Amino acid sequence: MNKQTLIEAHNRIKPFIHQTPMLTSELLNKEAGCNLFFKCENFQKMGAFKMRGAANAILSLTDAERERGVVTHSSGNFAQAVSLAAKKLGVKAYIVMPENAPQVKKDGVKTYDGEIIECESTPQAREAAANKIKEEKGATFLHPSNQDEVIYGNSTAAIEFLEEQPDLDVILTPVGGGGLIAGTALATHYFSEKCNVIGAEPKAVDDAYRSLISGQIETNLSFNTIADGLRTNLGDRNFPIIQKHVEKIICVEEEEIINAMQLIWERMKIIVEPSSAVAFAAVLNNKEEFATKNIGIIISGGNVDVKNLPF
Repeated sequence: MNKQTLIEAHNRIKPFIHQTPMLTSELLNKEAGCNLFFKCENFQKMGAFKMRGAANAILSLTDAERERGVVTHSSGNFAQAVSLAAKKLGVKAYIVMPENAPQVKKDGVKTYDGEIIECESTPQAREAAANKIKEEKGATFLHPSNQDEVIYGNSTAAIEFLEEQPDLDVILTPVGGGGLIAGTALATHYFSEKCNVIGAEPKAVDDAYRSLISGQIETNLSFNTIADGLRTNLGDRNFPIIQKHVEKIICVEEEEIINAMQLIWERMKIIVEPSSAVAFAAVLNNKEEFATKNIGIIISGGNVDVKNLPF
């Protein structure tokens, strides 16, 4: 893997994604005490950065593999991303979803012609259902965050970000399964000489924070956070990248996430999901560290249940 790998991934997926806008807000700059730049992946196709990794993973398959279809397990954004990317490429998508997944996300998958297979809401049940489809249909399994092609696809958001704003001092991303921050860290390593990458994570699910300290992949015992996209654990493909290229991970409390989310909605007039607000919350709660710097924040997605807002 080298810089060329990321350039090729970017060129491969360009016809299938939006180059999302970068927004700024004088009001939020004042609030945070630094220069903020927001890369708005909430405006990406299907509403999240996940489209990048899903498209690259499917485009990396052979013709024979595409004919047999793809399978993933996801309760949210990756389910929709795989369904849409597969539809655009004429590939059958089997989506294993826990029975308690939000109806709005099931509807999203159906909109893009993904075939939903429901299972119990446990990691074991999800894997068993996905493995069954792999065996029966010969479909290729796509992992939401712990697969090289997905990570390389995710890196393209930061590549675009750094092209548009080359003098960023730091890029922050939320951390869930680790696919976005690993891709961002690779892009920053190859496309910037001075930019650091920092992760942001809810205190309630601080597995990545603990993993960096212990040097091994830690898991969560509780999943009680409003940031529903960040309840997953790191994997063996992305963790070594994070260890090598991520400066640190900052944890934030639930009310800080809600406050940051509300500020973005009110001041920037854009819809972001709770997971997306975690990185901004980390800046607001560490103003001294980021004072006067150029801070990039990747707004990871905007798929939120508007009937169930926390403010």
